Amino acid sequence: MKTLRGFLGTATLLWTGLVSAKVEDMPGGPRVNQLNLPKGVTEIARDIEWLHWMLLIVCATIFVIVFGTMVYSIINHRKSRNPVPARFDEHLGVEIAWTVIPFIIVIAMALPATRTVVAMKDTTSADLTVKVTGYQWKWGYEYVDGPAKGVNFLSNLATPRDQIEGRAERDNLYLMDVDKPLVVPVDKKVRIVLTSNDVIHAWMVPHFGVKQDAMPGVLRDTWFRAEETGTFRGQCAELCGKDHAFMPIAVKVVSQEEYEEWAADQQDDVAGAEDDPDKEWDTEELVARGEKVYADNCVACHQADGQGVEGTFPALDGDEDYVLAPMKEQILTVLNGHPGTAMAAFRDQLNDVEIASVITYTRQAWSNDGKGEDPVVQPTDVQEQR
Repeated sequence: MKTLRGFLGTATLLWTGLVSAKVEDMPGGPRVNQLNLPKGVTEIARDIEWLHWMLLIVCATIFVIVFGTMVYSIINHRKSRNPVPARFDEHLGVEIAWTVIPFIIVIAMALPATRTVVAMKDTTSADLTVKVTGYQWKWGYEYVDGPAKGVNFLSNLATPRDQIEGRAERDNLYLMDVDKPLVVPVDKKVRIVLTSNDVIHAWMVPHFGVKQDAMPGVLRDTWFRAEETGTFRGQCAELCGKDHAFMPIAVKVVSQEEYEEWAADQQDDVAGAEDDPDKEWDTEELVARGEKVYADNCVACHQADGQGVEGTFPALDGDEDYVLAPMKEQILTVLNGHPGTAMAAFRDQLNDVEIASVITYTRQAWSNDGKGEDPVVQPTDVQEQR
């Protein structure tokens, strides 16, 4: 009975939130009651929209002609009106017509479609190249050339857990907002080189007319040239696991001057944020740093309270097998993942300081409170296990 009352209470809360929420068009995302493709900001996206309507009109016209003829024939040539059927052999003109006309229609549709597909695959002469890596469940961006060369970061879902779990009203960017968008200059050809660290993902931004799979162990590429400034949103378009819906994409298109300023700021941040893996860190420093790393990378699976998700992700609070045990196994698990589970490898995503800090945080947080063995893990401890 308590379970039923709890369920009804949660359902009532969610329904009240949905009814009271004012639904508006999402900037750079889908519109309210949108039935058509979004208004493209690239030539490819506009070509796709034109093809969509052209093919729809051609197919609708064929449908009307074929089924109209069928209905006319059924009504006007039924047995009650024509008890004696006509007898004739094949008509050469008709045979030629219904062979040649469909062939011409198919060619007329295929030519512009082929031209657009070929243009979509032409990634040559790019002004900027960005390597994009899909992770469960976030995107990693690395600038390969240009003023931001060497800048890399992870882009995580920014929607608060309170909204996801129905404890707060959902805003206009629900499940489509990120903490760090991909920033690119306007009117420049941007080549996106895609791969994956775990399972198949797909990088899709409808306003750009871009959708390309990111596959582990494979490099694939696509491109876009945004003709308008603004932030444009998309999602992972491949079913990639439990939190597939929590993997949005945001691309911020800015002027060339703004892009160069942003790139310079990022280069300064990279230079100033160099972590010294040989430094002996204080416990307080590691815990503070680890709390942020945990929020960015671990909270979706293991939850903010460390209780995990029953049957899917184990609780870290009170875990005697790894968190309260000697540090080695937990370090190896974070570095290499855990085969047979959804635990991803963070060897390439986090540096030694970040791994040491997040492990220390889990050993100091909640009821763990530093009670287990090795309550503090230093970056040098992680280095030894790499």
